[in-house]
Amino acid sequence: MKSYIDGELRDLGPEFGEFFDRSRTAIVSIDLHRGHLEDDPLCPCPAPRARDIVPPVDAFHRQARELGVPVIHVRSTLRAGGIDDVAGRKSAWRLVFPLHVGAIGNADAHAIEGTRWTEFVTEVEERDLVVSGKKRLSAFYPTDLDFLLRNMGIGTLVLDGCLADCCVLNTAFDASNLGYRVVVPRDLVAGTNPPLEEAAMRIIAMHVGLVTDGAVLLDAWRQ
Repeated sequence: MKSYIDGELRDLGPEFGEFFDRSRTAIVSIDLHRGHLEDDPLCPCPAPRARDIVPPVDAFHRQARELGVPVIHVRSTLRAGGIDDVAGRKSAWRLVFPLHVGAIGNADAHAIEGTRWTEFVTEVEERDLVVSGKKRLSAFYPTDLDFLLRNMGIGTLVLDGCLADCCVLNTAFDASNLGYRVVVPRDLVAGTNPPLEEAAMRIIAMHVGLVTDGAVLLDAWRQ
């Protein structure tokens, strides 16, 4: 069992065993859909760095399934017409994010249900579970993710996906506040840019849970 502490991968003591207990663990894969990952000028909320993590995330999920660890795919979906957001009270990110990255031309189309932007890019198998209805930055809000996890008897969440400094970070905080153990494989998340990604990982490691690598988790689960 190993975790990154101050950027260094270190061994952990037995008190961290529940973070690596595969019998009560689920993977929560966040927002790896076309609305973030499509290489298209019309992509409504591009997260280009996250395209690189799709193959390793798929490989990680395949091995986890073989070990009996369930995979839950979470996607953002807003009602057609935008009353949940652009046609109602806009979410804060729509106002502040462009101040840093520039205008996003097709942003109003982000996460609208029934559009191609909500289609997953990662592999989704029949045995996997899907949580839709994420409307803000946390996978818990306002979805039934917590309800689902508690009915599954899950105590530890492994978070992958995008963005590390946004939805992954927010989900990690909510999960910890709700009493779950949180593990983030840093090679299976992507941030807005490298500094923000690193900052998010250090915040999670300091206050919320463990940051490790996908291979470390798989090795621990196999043992």
